[in-house]
Amino acid sequence: MKKIFDRIFDDEVHASFLKFGRGEYKNKFMLVGKRQAKNWAIKTGAEYSNILVKKCLEKVGGPVAIKGVIVTTANLGNDEELGFEIKKRSNFQGVKKLQIDSEIEPEKIIALMDEYPRVFFALSFKGDNFVLKIKPKAPASGKPGKEKEDGPAVDFCSLKTEDKEIVQELFFGIGDFSEVRVNHTINVTDIVYPSNLEELKPTEVRELAKRKGVVIRTATVDGKEQVSEANFVA
Repeated sequence: MKKIFDRIFDDEVHASFLKFGRGEYKNKFMLVGKRQAKNWAIKTGAEYSNILVKKCLEKVGGPVAIKGVIVTTANLGNDEELGFEIKKRSNFQGVKKLQIDSEIEPEKIIALMDEYPRVFFALSFKGDNFVLKIKPKAPASGKPGKEKEDGPAVDFCSLKTEDKEIVQELFFGIGDFSEVRVNHTINVTDIVYPSNLEELKPTEVRELAKRKGVVIRTATVDGKEQVSEANFVA
């Protein structure tokens, strides 16, 4: 979301918007944060999985014990090509799930994320000043979590961290807080198709077509509501 508001529309942003057609989508890219004595406790929706995995891996200096799954329709290769062990592989209707439970060099995962920005990485691990836990499964498309009085539950990813930098990136423009809750409404008004549409296969059209619209960000910071919006073509 920070990239959207900074008007940076790269492959990562494009990959995040591929699942949206025309229409309004409420309660997306949700975040909850709480300031604790020595760290921050953060919970997010599944949309932040890849962001959190990559940001936290960049903070790790050596091999780290990683558990979780990689979900993809692409062929990522065998263990030797990946550079780390896959505990179990499954394939259901073309969706592949790679289960991980081993020590891995962070660079191996980061390189894979850079090469395949549309692959879903639901990985849990910890470092010197953080603990990241992500549910080891593919997100349920379009299905919010169990409802609470203040809206859908935000519990797919859990991060406890002392790193103020990542907190400021997730909760950009908010400043210091004790408790904060953020959600976004995505309104896709149009689909922008590639100029060489007639030369492309249907799968290529789906992958290259961009979404145009507006994101409305609602943040409740220590009981006070802040609303902002940003246009996008991504």
